[in-house]
Parts: sequence; C-alpha cells; structure tokens
Amino acid sequence: MSQHHLPGPGRNAVTKNQKLSIAGVAAIGAAALAFSLVPGNSDAGEAQAAGAAPASFAVSTDAQAAVHANVAKQLTHADEQAKAAAAKAAADKKAADEKKAADEAAAKKKAEDERNAAAAASRSAARKPAYANNLDGWIRQSLDIMKSKGIPGSYEGLHRNIIRESSGNPQAVNGWDINAINGTPSIGLLQVIKPTFDAYHVEGTSTNIYDPVANITAAANYAADRYGSMDNVNGAY
Repeated sequence: MSQHHLPGPGRNAVTKNQKLSIAGVAAIGAAALAFSLVPGNSDAGEAQAAGAAPASFAVSTDAQAAVHANVAKQLTHADEQAKAAAAKAAADKKAADEKKAADEAAAKKKAEDERNAAAAASRSAARKPAYANNLDGWIRQSLDIMKSKGIPGSYEGLHRNIIRESSGNPQAVNGWDINAINGTPSIGLLQVIKPTFDAYHVEGTSTNIYDPVANITAAANYAADRYGSMDNVNGAY
C-alpha cells in the first residue's frame, strides 16, 4: 500500500528545543570533565576565578628561574676563578720583580764593595813604605813596628847598639861569651839569646831569630822592659 508523507521537514528533523537540550547536555559534560581534571575542585575553580596562573605555566616559570640561578652561579664562579688567577699572576710578577731588583742591588753592592776594596788595597800599597834590604831598611821597618806596638826607641839608639854588638851582620853569632858557654849563644844584629828572643818576640814579625827585623824588634822590646828604651843601652845588656 502506498505511503503518504507530510509536507515540510521529515519526522527525523531536530526541533529547536531538542537542539537546546543537546547543547545543554554537552556543556554540562564539558564542565564536569573540567571539574574532575582540576585538583581540589572548588579550590582550583576559585583560584582560576581569582586570576591564578595555570599549573603548567607555574612549573615553566620555576624551571626557568632554576636555570637562570644555575647560570648566574657558574658565571660568578668563573669570575672568581679569573680574579684569583689574575691576583696570583700579579703576585708572582711582583715577587719576580722584587727578586730581580734584590739580585741587581746585591750584584751592584758586590761590585761596589770589590771596587772599594781594590781602591783601598791600592791606597794601602801606595802608602806602604818600601824598605831597603839593608841595615837602614831593617832599622826603619823595625821602628814602624815598634811605633805600632808602643815600644820606645829611636833610629840612633838602635843603630848605635847594632854596630857595637854585630857590626851590622844579621848572621853574627858569639861563640865564646858566658851565654855560649851555657849553650845559648848571642845571635843576630843585637846579639839576642834564644830564650830572650822567644820571650820578647813581637807578633807580626818572623819567628826566626836570624831575621834582622824580628831580631831588632825583639831586642828593642826587651830593652824597653828592662831599661826603658834601647836608647838607654850603651854597653852589654
């Protein structure tokens, strides 16, 4: 049997009221889903209502802050290391400069001391008298030593007694007087026996009794002790 259709929209057409009902159900479902995904439900809703940032944005901000802090820490550490290295380099350079200056000053002082010593030696050599290797030179050298030691005596007194005792012969030996008989002969320019020479030897002169300067100086030292000076001796002493 044939069927007849009503004019206008078909029976399956959705009315306006039905559309509104479907939209309402979808809205309620979306709201429920959003409510279930946010922790704390009402608290989260209140936080969002108050304008709080979403949780995902807060986490991103904290991570960026941590990265920035770490980078700043590394830069600070690197800056401190650079400053420490620069300070050490400056200290090392200062120490090296000071050592160099000290070495140069020491070398300069050493060279100056050597020049001064050489100059002093030259002046001393220039002032040092040259004594002749004869009776006159021996007497004059002995007088200079006697003067430095505080032993009295004159050129005339020494010369006079030397001529009388040995005629100016430093190798003269008396082999016949009482001293020779006793085993201690008189020796040298001023005929001094060995015990007397040893007792009155003057430091700085030879220990050889035959040495003319040592012989004269020891004899003058003995005469000064016994007679006040060789100048006061006019015979055997």
